[in-house]
Amino acid sequence: MKTLQKLLSFMTALCLTLSFSGCNKLKAPRMITQPVKADLIGNYIYVGPDTLPNPKCSGPLSLWRALVDAKGTMTPLGDITVHFDFCGDSLCNYGNLFAYIIDVDGDTLFIDGSGRVLEGRLDEHPVYVTSYWRDTIKIRGGTGKFKGAAGEMLTNDYNSSQDPNSHHHWTGTITLVKGKK
Repeated sequence: MKTLQKLLSFMTALCLTLSFSGCNKLKAPRMITQPVKADLIGNYIYVGPDTLPNPKCSGPLSLWRALVDAKGTMTPLGDITVHFDFCGDSLCNYGNLFAYIIDVDGDTLFIDGSGRVLEGRLDEHPVYVTSYWRDTIKIRGGTGKFKGAAGEMLTNDYNSSQDPNSHHHWTGTITLVKGKK
């Protein structure tokens, strides 16, 4: 009988020890918010009616569709590529954005946003700016180390008379789960 009591006491102590040591696994993930600064050059792959395979533009934003691939750097991510697929109307409003950022490790960060491209330039823009947009981009999670990511960036983007590219300059914050890989 004493052996059974000792065994039960040992088993109880073991279960309590294991349950308390498992509590560390239940902690909420630690999140780190960092400033973001991105500079990218975009290449217009397609701008025109949504006659591509797998049409996506509908409703008010269905006059045109644009595909842009961009390359550049983003602090704290390093070298990145970005793919944009969006729709627009006759007033240069855009939305229905499907976009993602890929870092050098192949992890993907999902972003979305909408806004309006404005003709002309602001006083602080270079003289060769032909149109610009200043809108908000939301970070909506991702894959790998970007799983659970969140944040927001403000664009300071423009088109230029000097080249056929889009020029992207973003600032904001990104919140990442610490230790994600």
